[in-house]
Amino acid sequence: MVDAKVPGGTQMFPLPLKQYIHGDWVDSKGSEFLTLRSSVDDSLITDKLSCAVAADVDHAVDSAEQGLRAWQALPPEQRRAVLWKFADILEANAGRLAYLEATLVGKPVSLCKGLEIPTAAESFRYYAGFVDKIEGELTISEDGYLRGFLHQPLGVCAAIIPFNSPIITFAMKVAPALAAGNVVIVKASEFNPFSSLYLGELAIAAGCPPGVVNVIAGAVEAGHALSSHMKIRKISFTGSPMVGRKIQIAAAQSNLKRVTLELGGKSPVLIFDDADIGNAVQHAMSFLAFNGQGCVLGTRIYVQEFIAQTFVEMLTQYVQGAAATLGSDPFAETTMTSPLFHHRQKETVMGMIEQGKKDATVLTGGAAWGDKGCFVQPTIFYQPSAGAEIVQKEVFGPVVVVDTFKTEEEVLQKANDTEYGLGAYVYTTNMDRAIRLSKALEADSVAVNSANPTHITLPFSGWKGSGIGAENGKYVLRAFTQPKTINIRYDTSQKFISARGYMRESLKLITLS
Repeated sequence: MVDAKVPGGTQMFPLPLKQYIHGDWVDSKGSEFLTLRSSVDDSLITDKLSCAVAADVDHAVDSAEQGLRAWQALPPEQRRAVLWKFADILEANAGRLAYLEATLVGKPVSLCKGLEIPTAAESFRYYAGFVDKIEGELTISEDGYLRGFLHQPLGVCAAIIPFNSPIITFAMKVAPALAAGNVVIVKASEFNPFSSLYLGELAIAAGCPPGVVNVIAGAVEAGHALSSHMKIRKISFTGSPMVGRKIQIAAAQSNLKRVTLELGGKSPVLIFDDADIGNAVQHAMSFLAFNGQGCVLGTRIYVQEFIAQTFVEMLTQYVQGAAATLGSDPFAETTMTSPLFHHRQKETVMGMIEQGKKDATVLTGGAAWGDKGCFVQPTIFYQPSAGAEIVQKEVFGPVVVVDTFKTEEEVLQKANDTEYGLGAYVYTTNMDRAIRLSKALEADSVAVNSANPTHITLPFSGWKGSGIGAENGKYVLRAFTQPKTINIRYDTSQKFISARGYMRESLKLITLS
């Protein structure tokens, strides 16, 4: 680790710049180093981040195989205690973890300490409770058989973490994997690796044997090596649809490893004229969370015509108020806005905004902010043309599109007219309508009169182009285990079965197969 300054300040904290494998910081087996600049002011944070290559993945897998034996040798109550301690350690290191986010990407420390770390800690505590509760079944039949099944861990798993919420997604993937008896190799995002790498060290502090949680920081080569490795049995990825497809292909062409993909969204917000408009406007502001860099945020707002003008005026006023705080110190506890988290994303967002100006009316924003960093003005587009890119594609920036509707049937068609299906939001006081739409919307997670569509106890998955598989809840444990059936013949008459009897049973099985 090395010390690094806060952009524009003097506070110091060590940055992790190596791979964390088998309980130790190690140099990459490659020769490339990654250069990372502050999203706040473009200052150089480091040009010495060791970039993992395929050989580092092999090293991590060898370590993980040793860690798997050590982890599974621990009694369940000890593994449960490790997960509980991991949660405690996360909270105890909140300040340092928040620094590791803020120093590079400018994420407000208040969001990191107040939201991300508590959520991650709760994930580890929640799954700690399942360590000894992943149960199978056993039946005793009258024809002389003990028939049952159990759930066994897959073994060595991999997780690829996105740049926007690495602490939360680390916990969403690692906690259930460990609870089910697996070990995990985590690839940190090359755009925001520091907190993920440090979490590897905290896993050892929590009591994980070396190799149980390895963390590497790399780019395309490392990701492909994980996806195609013959000894990795599952990979969980959060990121773009383009990369997700490549991971699924690599997994299929290698060892048919299991794949979970969470690939983003374009979540609709349906606001009816009987809704609490103040509540709807306040929650509609959630598209600015993490400066719009969230997969399940509501970025397509449909407002019933009768209240459209009032809603748009209120939303514009709120958004302009948020825009006035751009450039605030990310280390100030009152700061809630942030830049985009890296320069490539800024270029993508600005390109989509420029195209959006041709397809819709700009009510506010529509430009970059400042002469340094990755700040973009919060932008509201109004009444887009049919098929507009800003309606169909995920921007992953502080951009929302507002359109109007007359009838429930019309807005349902508009809401479902996308290849994404991650989240959806409905604002109405008519509970019959809320229930109808919750069922009819083509999305995994639907929130009614709220901006919170997900919860640790509920499965979170993508429909359509938003991905495959599920995370969160006890449902995710299925993705980290495999069922094994056991069929034991016993002698009900307490006599030995003859060789001829065994032959008959074997022939029955052959015939059935």
